[in-house]
Amino acid sequence: MSTELLQRTPLYSRLVEAGGRMVDFHGWEMPIQFAGILAEHRAVRSACGVFDVSHMGQIFITGPDAHRLVERLNCNRMSAEPGRGTYAHLLSEEGGILDDAITFCLAPDRFLAVVNAATDADDFAWMQRQSQGHDVALEQASARLGMLAVQGPRAPEWIGRYFPDAMALLRFGVAELPWGGETAYVMRTGYTGEDGFEVAASPEGIGAFWDELMARGGAEGPTPCGLGSRDTLRLESGYLLYGVDADATRTPYEANCGWVVKLDKGDFIGREALMRRKAAGFTEKLTGVRLLERGVPRSGCGVWLNDREIGTLTSGSFAPSLGTGIGAGYLAQEAWAPGTRVEVDLHGKRVAAETVRGAFRRNRV
Repeated sequence: MSTELLQRTPLYSRLVEAGGRMVDFHGWEMPIQFAGILAEHRAVRSACGVFDVSHMGQIFITGPDAHRLVERLNCNRMSAEPGRGTYAHLLSEEGGILDDAITFCLAPDRFLAVVNAATDADDFAWMQRQSQGHDVALEQASARLGMLAVQGPRAPEWIGRYFPDAMALLRFGVAELPWGGETAYVMRTGYTGEDGFEVAASPEGIGAFWDELMARGGAEGPTPCGLGSRDTLRLESGYLLYGVDADATRTPYEANCGWVVKLDKGDFIGREALMRRKAAGFTEKLTGVRLLERGVPRSGCGVWLNDREIGTLTSGSFAPSLGTGIGAGYLAQEAWAPGTRVEVDLHGKRVAAETVRGAFRRNRV
């Protein structure tokens, strides 16, 4: 794709100035790395990393029926407590995953859903269709908000300098806080396995926040990070990547996220299909794989048990925190038990590995 057709976040010029190596990411021109993937990964694990996540979608749902609609759109039980957010999956009528999202309750009649960049427009159109008959208004706010993710054990220290009230937030908490004469949305979530926050503000406001953080960077300060380290961090932490590890052909059960499904909460889109599919059983499940020999697994690598191929990796990488190759893919039931010895096909050579349940490393949050 020509770079002339790519979308750019409000921070684009700042990212380039900071040395970002830009690539096409689902139609957005985003940095894959700055100083290097390994250095950025280690910065997040040991101190603090900063990611431009302005490409993510932000959808406001407002009105008397806002919570009722949010419950219908999501398979999880959604919080109606102001200041709290919930991770869930948006499902098709057939139970397939349309997207994964975090929806925050700002007030009893006002919610903010943060969705994936690649599905932002589709999610908004789908939500509009589903909102028929509900007394709500929907706003696709992605164009008027930029967003930074500040992640790592020192993230609270840095966020606390600018948003002291954010220190009271629990995991998946949200607060509307003053920033430079406007309101910023500060959320305590992340995609790295470390403590962290996301800050959403106007393009001007998010630019000013980036400038503040970068002016105080260095060995112990905030480090600019790109998509490369974001992927190694999330994979080590056992988080799926929508469009890679899950899509509309898979249910939350197959994606090893059955915990987000609350069949007893009442009606939601895809509930009947999930009940049928769960009763019928599944033949594959997203399963982690850790190499026991040298090598770097990648998406598309076959996974073998004895002399039978039992699945294919959807994600794979070298894990800097572990010093070994790791991956995840949909494997047959014989390999679901953690510690099952398997082999991963790397360029025609089968490399010894074992299956892993959940995160590859102990997350700090």
